[in-house]
Amino acid sequence: MEPAGFSLGLVAALIASLSVLMVGGVDPLTVAGESPDRKHHKLEMDQAILSVYNELSEELVVSWLSDHCYHCKFQKLGNVSSKKRLGLQQKHPGNSSFTIDTKHAVMLQLNTSVEVCRVHESFGELGHYSLWVTKANWSNANGTVTCKTIIDKEPINSNLPILYAFLVYVGLVILVCLGQFVQGLSPVKNLLFRLSSRVEMERLINSELGSPIRVADSTGQSNLVPGRSAGSQRLRSLDTLRGLALVIMIFVNYGGGRYWFFKHESWNGLTIADLVFPWFVFIMGTSIALSLNAALQVNRSRWKLLAKVAWRTAALVLLGIFIINPNYCKGPLSWDTLRIPGVLQRLGLTYGVVAVLEILCGKGYPEGFALDNWWSPARDVLIYWPQWVFILLLECIWLCVTFLLPVPGCPRGYLGPGGIGDFGQFANCTGGAAGYIDRWVFGEDHIYQHPSCAILYKTTVPFDPENLLGLINSIVMAFLGLQAGKIFLIYKGQNKQIVLRFLFWSVLLGVISAILTKCSKDHGFIPVNKNLWSISYVTTLSCFAYILLLLIYSAVDIKKYWTGAPFYYPELCLSV
Repeated sequence: MEPAGFSLGLVAALIASLSVLMVGGVDPLTVAGESPDRKHHKLEMDQAILSVYNELSEELVVSWLSDHCYHCKFQKLGNVSSKKRLGLQQKHPGNSSFTIDTKHAVMLQLNTSVEVCRVHESFGELGHYSLWVTKANWSNANGTVTCKTIIDKEPINSNLPILYAFLVYVGLVILVCLGQFVQGLSPVKNLLFRLSSRVEMERLINSELGSPIRVADSTGQSNLVPGRSAGSQRLRSLDTLRGLALVIMIFVNYGGGRYWFFKHESWNGLTIADLVFPWFVFIMGTSIALSLNAALQVNRSRWKLLAKVAWRTAALVLLGIFIINPNYCKGPLSWDTLRIPGVLQRLGLTYGVVAVLEILCGKGYPEGFALDNWWSPARDVLIYWPQWVFILLLECIWLCVTFLLPVPGCPRGYLGPGGIGDFGQFANCTGGAAGYIDRWVFGEDHIYQHPSCAILYKTTVPFDPENLLGLINSIVMAFLGLQAGKIFLIYKGQNKQIVLRFLFWSVLLGVISAILTKCSKDHGFIPVNKNLWSISYVTTLSCFAYILLLLIYSAVDIKKYWTGAPFYYPELCLSV
């Protein structure tokens, strides 16, 4: 029997730890009591102050470049006046103060009529820094210029709230485990049994409704989900994984404590926020396999199933366009600026395609197929070969369109962010073929106006992360989740086979990702990119999903080491 009180305690622990993170950021700070050039700077999270002191006789131009910005041009930060004469002999260095981003290391470039020096520095949050530009030898007009950074005020450690939240959560988990251990001791178990028996006896004596039938019902196995038969069992590990994705999604959507790694990546690469959507798509594919298999086993009409899928697809798309729309908060929706692509639209269309594919090719009892054939170890793939042919053709279409479609003013196969990326050569080519198709099909006013690359790469062209071309790889992602569901069905009761196949798929997809990306962020054939939903993004996140499902399935459904709490309960509430 699962100790419900302790499981609910884990939920409370999770909420407590998340609340620490949500408020764990540092409040904005107004700098006071500093030199006059600093007193008007207001610092927020991921910012620091840099004061540049110029002892040269020429004005300095300060430019900066983030290490996170791939093949970008330097951006002007500001000017610093030359050294000023205050009296007959005394001279005062020119100075200016700037606000610097601290999320990633930056390269500072200082120029007069020529480049003076470059300084590479990792600035800390809310720190105060001075950069002195001076000559090593004043007697030599062409002497070497030195640039030295000094810390005037130590930065804070903005990761401490995460550490505190982690320690709080670990401590509560330890308390829950100790409670479960104590509850399992024989003396405690006997005491609890006696107390529960006495309470039950008093309830039956005092209740006019107490009857043998009701007692039998109350002592029988309870149904966790109202409306479901007691015999129907959910795959607890899948619900746990879905609950985990749901918790991350809620945390990310509510700001993630304003930490940069809880926001979407600017272009290539991954952050925690980029894990959520593809995991939902993967889990949706797994759920499609399990639910449609149950329908086919009871000989439900495939035409009725197709009609149901069509209705759900249309409902999701329409809800996404007219209800869950970013422009909805700005007032009544206007057809002139209505965003057509979106998250629900992508989920609905992906669901529709994969569900139809499974209805047309699915089998009610796949575990009994091809047991005696030599290729039976791969029957979870081979008996569904029409589906695989369809998915491979879709992926070929994505590759051909992405790398062969001519885009005006852009090189073929361009996968970059545009703006100042690629040294500003392709400023209006954001997203390459994916962006071009959306602008051609929907129009610039009907797609997302503020892509994640706009801040770092200074892009001005609208680009939608739920673009039409990316729908193809979203279908591939859901199909890989569908494959996980087929493994559960075909090898039902064979836990070793299920675990081995999950391990095989995670390794295979991981190797494909390593080849496509060359194990790098920006230098691969096809980088991992959430905005484009690149095929390497799909294989990488599917690899992670298979590994997570393997671990959770082993711990929750096989070994019973873990009940799935607290992540099981958010999903359970939604399913109710």
